[in-house]
Amino acid sequence: MDKEVEFEKGRKIMDRYQTIAVVGLSRHPEKPSHYVPRFLQEQGYTLIGVNPFAKGKILGVKVYDRLRDIPDQVEIVQIFRPSEEVPPIVDEAIAIGAKVIWIQEGIIHSGAARKAEQAGLPVVMDLCMMKAFRPHRYFS
Repeated sequence: MDKEVEFEKGRKIMDRYQTIAVVGLSRHPEKPSHYVPRFLQEQGYTLIGVNPFAKGKILGVKVYDRLRDIPDQVEIVQIFRPSEEVPPIVDEAIAIGAKVIWIQEGIIHSGAARKAEQAGLPVVMDLCMMKAFRPHRYFS
């Protein structure tokens, strides 16, 4: 995979869509699943939390148990879960009519990515949204 091409694909998606359902949103500030969404929120993106183990709010946004519980339209489903948990999340994202699957850096599941693409959803995989927002910081 050409990282520069993936960054460009990611940037185009981030320019087009603003609502991000963060699957695995964490309360712990030291975790990427907290500080990356916080950064995106600071840039003006609308976050929706998804974490069945976190009740109430995180980063000031309501947290839902599952994607299908979200009453609003989801554009990007950002996945911060282990690779083996990605396929059912992708299935649910397809079922709710999400527009994009974004599998966070370090998480890879080619089969789930293919399934999403076959359903018409663009997929960004193994790339951090925060890095995609500011790619010039990560290329020399």
